[in-house]
Amino acid sequence: MPHNESDRRPAIEQRTIEVIPDAERHGTPLSQFTLWFGANMQITAIVDGALAVVFGADALWAIIGLLLGNVLGGIVMALHSAQGPRLGLPQMISSRAQFGVYGAVLPLLLVIVMYLGFAATGTVLAGQAVNKILHIDNPTVGILIFGAITAVVAVTGYRLIHVIGRIATVVGVLGFTYLGIRLFLEYDVSAVIGAKSFDAVTFVLAVSLGAGWQLTFGPYVADYSRYLPRHTSERATFWATFAGSVIGSQWSMTLGALVAAVAGKKFLGNQVGFIGDLAGPSMVALLIYLVIVTGKLTVNCLNAYGGFMSILTSVTAFTGRSTTSALARGGYIVGFTAVSMLIAIAASADFLDNFKNFVLTLLMVFTPWSAINLIDYYLISRERIDIPALYNPDARYGRWNRTALTAYLLGVLSQIPFLAQKLYTGPITTLLGGADISWLVGILVTAALYYPLARRTPNTPTQMIYPPNFLPDSATSQPHSRT
Repeated sequence: MPHNESDRRPAIEQRTIEVIPDAERHGTPLSQFTLWFGANMQITAIVDGALAVVFGADALWAIIGLLLGNVLGGIVMALHSAQGPRLGLPQMISSRAQFGVYGAVLPLLLVIVMYLGFAATGTVLAGQAVNKILHIDNPTVGILIFGAITAVVAVTGYRLIHVIGRIATVVGVLGFTYLGIRLFLEYDVSAVIGAKSFDAVTFVLAVSLGAGWQLTFGPYVADYSRYLPRHTSERATFWATFAGSVIGSQWSMTLGALVAAVAGKKFLGNQVGFIGDLAGPSMVALLIYLVIVTGKLTVNCLNAYGGFMSILTSVTAFTGRSTTSALARGGYIVGFTAVSMLIAIAASADFLDNFKNFVLTLLMVFTPWSAINLIDYYLISRERIDIPALYNPDARYGRWNRTALTAYLLGVLSQIPFLAQKLYTGPITTLLGGADISWLVGILVTAALYYPLARRTPNTPTQMIYPPNFLPDSATSQPHSRT
């Protein structure tokens, strides 16, 4: 069903992993700002910001480190988003150009695990907020209710997800501004700013937490810019995505760092409850719980939607299909959401520590993937992709790309000596006093391996190749706007 700009109803989405035709493109880069701002104004980002202080950083240095990490990771994340209008494809379908049609499944499996992990941890916190609203003590009830709402929105698809993002932007600004004011009224925040001296280890942890937060959006960020008109400026798409994600996440993480600094153990054992208590009167607390649910709903729908797209991309690599039925699409999303709810119900009580290790572990597997995807797209292929070949293992990109897969695996392995994890601390990390710089090592090693090898053996068409009958011949040869 074609979507015209005048038709803004959240009709059930029909497209899946195929390229989006020009006739169905709509929206402006502003939609990327509101989506990513709303998705980051949420309770899990507050927890992420709190972690740096919980594990020893001074509040001021934690906020600076988180900002640096958000900016660095946000640049990478937004460069992925800028691919969306040009290609009209989900992010992980386009990665077949680097890894091969079958080879792209390897990072895809890790992406699916990531979605499940974030969906589960987010559902735990959102479920607590639902329980507070309904005055129910059984955590399973809140998890099930929130999971059901997530499935409905994700099944409806792209348009409704963007609507929820706009709502989350407005209520997030209002709710988080109010919480910030309450925090300064209830606690002596100035007393915890600069109370500790600079510590390199905890500062690097804060940078890694901010960067990791942004980098984990990379595998699905273009899923939400692929409906933008093909002539949309890459620069505008980049900056709208970057600003929305970095400002939203930094705002939330700053609040988290300050809350952890002034509240300590009061926050650690009861994150959602503490935020509700901070809100004050019960009616206002109820509204804040609704803010928490709205923000978590936005990002959890991204996880369910992205999880479905990743599973379908993995399956179709071997079946050769580029579409699926609406019934199958709904089944994938419901199944994914159900699994994430089961994980949430069984989640460990040691939430903060497990979440820190989860985020930092994801950094290890996604920084090499981002490096390969961006280097190939912007420096090797120079934004020229043979789209039909992405669905055919016997075409240009083949089944496996040994160069990309080798660089990817070595990029992951190179980080092991630099890890600082609960279960393992690398020998070089010990020499550095515990500072985890593994994600930087992963980017540099992967880039150093992949770029010279891929440049010697390019597999690039002379211009973008779209599916037959997708565009008029004259449109195919038009230069792409970068302004």
